[in-house]
Amino acid sequence: MKEKLLAFLKEDVGQADITSQLVIRQDELAQADVVAKESGVVAGLEEAQILLEAMGLTGKRLVADGAAIKSGATLMHIEGNARDLLTLERTLLNIISRMSGIATKTRILQDAASDANPSVKVVSTRKVSPGCLYFDKRAVMIGGGDSHRLHLDDLILIKDNHKALAGSIGEAVRRAKAGSFTKKIEVEVTSADEAIEATEAGADILMFDNMSPSLIKAAVQVLERRGMRKRLVLEASGGIDETNISEFARSGVDILSLGSLTHSVKALNVSLEVRSPSQQ
Repeated sequence: MKEKLLAFLKEDVGQADITSQLVIRQDELAQADVVAKESGVVAGLEEAQILLEAMGLTGKRLVADGAAIKSGATLMHIEGNARDLLTLERTLLNIISRMSGIATKTRILQDAASDANPSVKVVSTRKVSPGCLYFDKRAVMIGGGDSHRLHLDDLILIKDNHKALAGSIGEAVRRAKAGSFTKKIEVEVTSADEAIEATEAGADILMFDNMSPSLIKAAVQVLERRGMRKRLVLEASGGIDETNISEFARSGVDILSLGSLTHSVKALNVSLEVRSPSQQ
């Protein structure tokens, strides 16, 4: 993780922070506070501290990742070389603000889903910014959600393009089972008939893709009547947001997956308030 964080910093800095080098004395010391400008769920402080320590700066976390914070809360206190502090300011804030934004949205959606169905879990997809997979997924978990696949090798997930090239759901599942006996098999389905076909072929997990809550509920009832429901994990995906998540949670599924948790991030507003020791 340290190497990834330093790569983020290098990308931002380029050859040098020429402004800080020209304006700030080399031996100047500074102190700073990371302050929340809006309420939410904080995340990314652990990663921020790793980056600070890699740059020889001292960071003290005043709240824990996952804490609900109010606007105006001080999240972290920092001390050290003023040039280095100003050089990493934007990278540090980008990490905290993005991760906190994801954690905040996840908490809101998980709370709404849990109110409708205490056993349902909100999970993220792989729709993340390139290079940010670990950080985006971790932020979701800090916010109370969970992760779908972290990598392609975590799970066999047969989607519409796999089905089209294999010829059918049944054939795709049979090929998967023939090639691996250790991995769970999930199949994307769009109707009750496809759900039955996938289950009969040996799928472990069904993803109801872009189906309305009412259609999902009807499909679940079909599976129940056929005695198939108990051995399956059921997931709803596509079109889920704050306005309808309660309906999806009550549709009979176990998992609600939302790409918007990470592909449509609203960063939490945080700032760095810097001062010299003489201003104490």
